[in-house]
Amino acid sequence: MPDLRAPTLLESIALGGASCVFTVNFTHPIELVKTRMQVTGDGLGVVVRSTLKNEGVGSFWKGIVWAWGREGSYASIKLGGYAPVRDALGASGKDAPFYLKFAAGALTGGVGSVIGNPFDVLKTLAQANQGKSVGLSALVTNMYAEQGIAGFYRGVSANIMRACVLNATKMGVYDISKGYVTNATGWDRKDVKTSFCSATIAGFFMTVTVSPFDRVRTALMSQPTDAKVYNGFSDAFVKIIAEGGPTSLWRGFIPIWARFAPTATIQLLTIETLYNAAGLKSI
Repeated sequence: MPDLRAPTLLESIALGGASCVFTVNFTHPIELVKTRMQVTGDGLGVVVRSTLKNEGVGSFWKGIVWAWGREGSYASIKLGGYAPVRDALGASGKDAPFYLKFAAGALTGGVGSVIGNPFDVLKTLAQANQGKSVGLSALVTNMYAEQGIAGFYRGVSANIMRACVLNATKMGVYDISKGYVTNATGWDRKDVKTSFCSATIAGFFMTVTVSPFDRVRTALMSQPTDAKVYNGFSDAFVKIIAEGGPTSLWRGFIPIWARFAPTATIQLLTIETLYNAAGLKSI
């Protein structure tokens, strides 16, 4: 079999974006439930029942348009940019230091989060809104009128930290796990079974490391457009712990895991399939 060509940065970002936009259609309802649990403090069953009773099934896809924008910007860079950046850092080999793989994930995640932050803010506001849906143009207009451009970058520091930790864990653990899985089973790195097992492992570790950052980010981004409840990451972090204790940073752990595990699995399986279809090297 001839050696496969490594994808260019733009090719990989485009394929990463396609896989992420595809995936979010299936995982968006879980994200909405997680967001409302974090904002209201209600349990999983209460949030699901109240949303279904008061707003109907369609409300679980509130903010999906902003989610598409987020996946097409932030997620395309964090997922698609990983392999080219990892290779540029000299970490493509199976014996490459793990910290270089984590660094590649953190770098692409951080850059992507800055670009996608406005979509993240609008998506979070749309999901947290339990009343009548606010139109796309109205949501943007209200935000700009009341807080200016800065409003679209509320929570950006928490988002960058979250993205760095998330993508470093996701891509680093996934990449390393593929090596362990292939050694233990004899499966090829491009085998779907290898990708599935590695993505499932990555999904668990993502949830453990990212939950506190996700909790703070949601608190910052879900503030009303005409009010400021928290003065940045540190203030939100301290107030959340003061109100609910340290364990409240992991509020919504189950739906976060329920979202991360399938999201990581579908995204990574999809981009690996697209790499294969295009005749490119896998991650």
